Amino acid sequence: MVESQDRETVRVLLDSVRAAGRNALTAPEGKIVADAYGIAVPGEELAQDVEEAVAVADRLGGPVVLKIVSPDVLHKTDAGAVVVGVEGASAVRAAFCRIIENVRAYAPDARIDGVQVQQLVPPGQEVIVGAVTDPTFGKVVAFGLGGVLVEVLKDITFRLAPVSADEAQSMLDSIGAAEILRGVRGAPPVDRWALAEQIRRVSQLVTDFPEIAEVDLNPVIAAPEGAVAADIRILLSTEVVGPRRTYPREEILASMRRLMEPRSVAVIGASNEPGKIGNSVMRNLIDGGFSGEIHPVNPRADDILGRKAYKSVTDVPGEVDVAVFAIPAKFVASALEEVGRKGIPNAVLIPSGFAETGEQALQDEIVAIGERYGVRLLGPNIYGYYSTWQDLCATFCTPYDVKGGVALTSQSGGIGMAILGFARSTKTGVSAIVGLGNKSDIDEDDLLTWFGEDPNTDCIAMHLEDLKDGRAFVEAARATVSKKPIVVLKAGRTSAGAKAAGSHTGALAGDDAVYDDILRQAGVIRAPGLNDMLEYARALPVLPTPKGDNVVIITGAGGSGVLLSDAIVDNGLSLMEIPPDLDAAFKAFIPPFGAAGNPIDITGGEPPSTYEATIRLGLEDPRIHSLVLGYWHTIVTPPMVFAELTARVVAEFRERGIEKPVVASLAGDTEVEEACQYLFEHGVVAYPYTTEKPVAVLGAKYRWARAAGLLDGDR
Repeated sequence: MVESQDRETVRVLLDSVRAAGRNALTAPEGKIVADAYGIAVPGEELAQDVEEAVAVADRLGGPVVLKIVSPDVLHKTDAGAVVVGVEGASAVRAAFCRIIENVRAYAPDARIDGVQVQQLVPPGQEVIVGAVTDPTFGKVVAFGLGGVLVEVLKDITFRLAPVSADEAQSMLDSIGAAEILRGVRGAPPVDRWALAEQIRRVSQLVTDFPEIAEVDLNPVIAAPEGAVAADIRILLSTEVVGPRRTYPREEILASMRRLMEPRSVAVIGASNEPGKIGNSVMRNLIDGGFSGEIHPVNPRADDILGRKAYKSVTDVPGEVDVAVFAIPAKFVASALEEVGRKGIPNAVLIPSGFAETGEQALQDEIVAIGERYGVRLLGPNIYGYYSTWQDLCATFCTPYDVKGGVALTSQSGGIGMAILGFARSTKTGVSAIVGLGNKSDIDEDDLLTWFGEDPNTDCIAMHLEDLKDGRAFVEAARATVSKKPIVVLKAGRTSAGAKAAGSHTGALAGDDAVYDDILRQAGVIRAPGLNDMLEYARALPVLPTPKGDNVVIITGAGGSGVLLSDAIVDNGLSLMEIPPDLDAAFKAFIPPFGAAGNPIDITGGEPPSTYEATIRLGLEDPRIHSLVLGYWHTIVTPPMVFAELTARVVAEFRERGIEKPVVASLAGDTEVEEACQYLFEHGVVAYPYTTEKPVAVLGAKYRWARAAGLLDGDR
């Protein structure tokens, strides 16, 4: 932990830089900050003339580096203002003069404070340590390969700041070139502790001083004896972002409970006219069997669909938990005032015509009304929501009432309906489907908080285009992942956020790169596409949690075995090395021209008994943790015969308390589709015509189990 007097030194320095109207620290100022936070940098001094530079170089001893010190020259190399490996008085004089001449040519009006004379750091592995202010996640620390190729290689990883010592160590193993740091081709490993400390201290610095926008230590020279930052760049923010309103966890749960388990719903804009949104919402609520009270609100009707209509929501008797809005955007604010006065805690805003069409002021107005009265807003610009265990269909879209354990959310109405169609076609039971739209108030972290505690929800899948508050999402995700998996489809893979960056770290911190690492840090499973998200959500609750890493492939087709093996590697799984006794046990069931090992190839012409015997052995042996089955269609063992025997054996072992994930790839004629459906319904995740999808689902289950600390090796 950094001492308070060190923070005070930095505070005084940053205030003076701001007072001077600057947003970039000079190199000597950067060294003051580095020294205050224990960030290792070389010895250096500022020289304001040639002879002073010679004297400093003599005091430092050995070769030195000369760099311009100017608040107007941030990219010193581009200006020809860095000379490396200078030794001897004449060489120092020449380098000093050349730097001054180059800067005068590069930026004639630049203010020159002098030339920094710095000890030359001994050779080592060049890496970059930095931090940026991400618009979604706030302060983010970065680590990767450094030097002049940093923006070409882009081998970099990110974490939320501040990081612990363990998290900093994990960053060293998260880049593609991690092996280089461990030592390759006879080279010694770098000092991992010293390097991790550079990361940790930078992360603490930007946490302590939110006005620091970017930090660049590039390169950091990592060697067996330590890690030294050869160059430090610090940029200050030019704008101040106000804090976002947050709600205590218990307050979120109380509000979400009344939203997802309401006893009384009012429909503002209810209508008797078919084709109107207010009519569709009313019909869905009534036809869906919602057992609570349904109150239509329409000033020009006395009765709507057999229910007494009210001129205003304030006329509705008793308490109301949710007000569903089905009126044009221009009337929402005044109606929301009435909702607030009535004390209704939740408003579901179906209308469009707010920020998504440029009407930000109109959206700001309803947000202010909601905050004033304590009304939580879902939307606007949404299709509504479904809470199946309450028989609640508060939407103008097609109804859905198949109850199950999957909670699905989407920022887009079109994606929401794709979710609905998938759920229906695959018979996926859901606990809720929620539209988020513009997310003027309620967003993913509110819903995560609720679904994390909801006993009807086993898995949460979320389509999102952005996050309003990435840190709140991560906090909610971490609290939930230990209990149930979260799958996220993040749309918009863009690096647009890096365009205006003022440092190497900032240029590398594209939106998607940061999202990818931090979602993984939170334990969230990121789906590459919409169908993947839906399949993960459908399959993860079906699969038992694995107890270890050993995966075994049993296949009737050698070609499938090869493809399944590739998929195992692609999804970060481990093919078990089969010990001799287990190898012999498998060989006892397969023909001589088959192949044990892993994959275990039982060959295509084998009868059902061979499939059954090898699957039994795979489930029986405690050293095997998961099974991947590759089936291909033969008349000897037809698809439904394979499906029924597999389901029967798996069920038998589960009754004995032996539960392992079993996934299957079925190749053959169209009969395999029915067989896959049967297997899914009986606890085996199975797909026709693909070797990739079942293994991807198994990989997702492993990623969650590891994030939740449920694998035996992680406990």
